[in-house]
Amino acid sequence: MAPILERPARSLPGVPMLLLLLAAVGVAIWRFVLAVQAADPLFIVGWLLAGVFGFVLLIGLFMVEPNQARVLTLFGAYRGTERRPGLRFANPFYAKRGISLRVRNFETGHLKVNDQEGNPIEIAAVVVWKVVDSYEAVFHVDDYENFVHVQSEAALRNLATRYAYDSHGAEDEKSLRGSTADIAEQLRHEIRDRLEQAGVDVLEARISHLAYAPEIAQAMLQRQQASAIIAARQKIVDGAVGMVEMALARLEEQNIVQLDAERRAAMVSNLLVVLCSDRATTPVVNTGSLY
Repeated sequence: MAPILERPARSLPGVPMLLLLLAAVGVAIWRFVLAVQAADPLFIVGWLLAGVFGFVLLIGLFMVEPNQARVLTLFGAYRGTERRPGLRFANPFYAKRGISLRVRNFETGHLKVNDQEGNPIEIAAVVVWKVVDSYEAVFHVDDYENFVHVQSEAALRNLATRYAYDSHGAEDEKSLRGSTADIAEQLRHEIRDRLEQAGVDVLEARISHLAYAPEIAQAMLQRQQASAIIAARQKIVDGAVGMVEMALARLEEQNIVQLDAERRAAMVSNLLVVLCSDRATTPVVNTGSLY
């Protein structure tokens, strides 16, 4: 993160100042009434000005809620940030802008982008963030909330173009769908780098929506189904070969029947058909000879 430019503001506890100012205004009003009764113009003006001054000082009271800050400026000059919660008192001429320090989150819209392979996809993300430097949030960018939204969507678009939607079976290839933890961490770092100048820290960023665009969704679904069928067939064939190998080894080990090369090949073929077929097979029972 960039060096923090925010600095604490100079302010006083608000409750004692409130009581003191109320007492001072009360005394000024009482003495003003006495001056009017005594018809003393000098005291009338003096206590009137004292009462007005007391009311002006009351404007310097302001409230700071938990996890909120007040950015204080005097005629455009930054005078500090007050983070201490409760009623506070500062120069009544300070402009006091409230800014939330709470953890916030938002979801980007469903963005339509092209992945690394050029396939149009729809993607969205949830970003969890908070303000850590009120000075940068207020003075470095025009609207820090809008800045967070725009830069988060830009980072998400950039990330989506660097990876394919799916790895298509490659174990070492990262993809948007298969490497969710790595993609989320990269997205968080990229958004954080973009929002650093706005005094915002990104706590978490995760993809919340990922799908092919409607115009190619059906074709990609067929492709995924074909890949799944091929993978399943490979496992079936591997298992069937192992079972055939085990069956032949057991027959030879226990000397149940002696098979020549031709009969051995026929048995292997029949067993593979039975084991690899996706439909129930109809066996033919041989009762006329040994084979």
